[in-house]
Amino acid sequence: MVALVKTVAYLGLEARSVEVQCSVAPGLPKFNIVGLADKAVGESKERVRAALSSMGLALPPKRITINLSPADLPKEGSHYDLPIALALLAAMGVTDAEQLGDWIAVGELALDARIVPSPGVLLAAIHASEQEIGLICPRAQGSEARWASEVPVCAAPDLASLLNHLKGTQRLPDPEPGVVESEPAGSDLKQVKGQETAKRALEIAAAGGHNLLMIGPPGAGKSLLASCLPGILPPLSPPEALEVSMVQSVAGTLEEGRISRTRPFRAPHHSASMAALTGGGLRVKPGEVSLAHLGVLFLDELPEFQRAVLDSLRQPLETGRVDVARANAHVSFPANVQLVAAMNPCRCGHLGDAALACSRAPRCAADYQSKVSGPMLDRIDLHVEVDPVSAADLALPPPAEGSAQVAARVSQARQRQTARFDATKARTNADLEGDALERFATPDEAGRQLLMQAATAMRLSARSYTRMLRVARTIADLAGAEEVGRIHVAEALSYRRQAPRA
Repeated sequence: MVALVKTVAYLGLEARSVEVQCSVAPGLPKFNIVGLADKAVGESKERVRAALSSMGLALPPKRITINLSPADLPKEGSHYDLPIALALLAAMGVTDAEQLGDWIAVGELALDARIVPSPGVLLAAIHASEQEIGLICPRAQGSEARWASEVPVCAAPDLASLLNHLKGTQRLPDPEPGVVESEPAGSDLKQVKGQETAKRALEIAAAGGHNLLMIGPPGAGKSLLASCLPGILPPLSPPEALEVSMVQSVAGTLEEGRISRTRPFRAPHHSASMAALTGGGLRVKPGEVSLAHLGVLFLDELPEFQRAVLDSLRQPLETGRVDVARANAHVSFPANVQLVAAMNPCRCGHLGDAALACSRAPRCAADYQSKVSGPMLDRIDLHVEVDPVSAADLALPPPAEGSAQVAARVSQARQRQTARFDATKARTNADLEGDALERFATPDEAGRQLLMQAATAMRLSARSYTRMLRVARTIADLAGAEEVGRIHVAEALSYRRQAPRA
């Protein structure tokens, strides 16, 4: 007898249909799994054998063959345990094989027959919804699966309960969708004393989704400013929150189905490898740039990152996606991030202070800053110098304006962009391109002349020129202006200054 059970294979944020076929035939006792399965799937037979044994069931002394179809699609992960066990039980006549045709099953089996969580359940639920069938998953991930629209979800704590539910002798409760939580928004701008130019640049970056580079000595407040950014960004819309949660589901970081409306904020250490930052590994998983999708990727001590690692971000910053190519698979993850970076002006960090700077200045600064390639710097819209804070500044009372007031202005600017870009794919001004850029971001005659003069004097590349238009459009939105004027272009150009190089 051959029994069939449906499951899925994950390729990036795509779930593809996989059919688990089980054959129990006469012959020497043997348990084989075929169909381009990796080691985790190959070990599934031992987990299934132990789980059935804990329920008092023994494998028949026959030749058992599990085929994962299509056979040329790579199968990775432990979520194949449950569909393999169900197909085997159906072939043995323990459960109804025809009834299982209405379900997609995912989940890992423990040796005592518990069904334990595995990554990607939200993707499987969305795929089941598209196929208009139900989903069988672990009890711990039932709330995660419920976020898929109107899909029947059977969330079972163990294999015995699942079998009883399918037979009708036990009723498993329907899971409820996970909570939508609002996590702490990070630091408040009231904690930042002084640094008015940097705070203004941070507001512009938040309003238009622009990349930002802060250059300043140690202790000037660069990391504190970056930690304030989540508090002034607008919350994720429901579709955006689901999109972010899909990445977290594949990465296995979506706990108890909780979905947050707070934008992601990822701050990897400068020792991070290329695979950790962009994604990859033996079993391809999303990297930090994808885990920060629709949020902020903060790179502190930018020149300390390996140059090849930094340059690997150039394509994701331009396209909003990262493609991981392997010999047996080509996986794509979303990576629409807002890059915020911080760096010292030189290795010792005190280039502008003659009393503290090293004797190698300005050569020290040139060597240190050259670790970041020109094309990488060209993809950063706003360059701002963060001056050191004096003791007198620290003694001043907190500023009257905090994150709440700035967030209100940012929200109004984002609302203008949403209304303006309703017929386009752009989410923010940073996404503007082509005809939409020409239509919405072209300055008036005075602004155009200033931009042309600056482009010649500063030798702006085509990319830099385009980014200046986007930043100027954001500054105009913050001012409530319908047209980009000379004053908006002038402020945008003031943030294009890079750190001094010898």
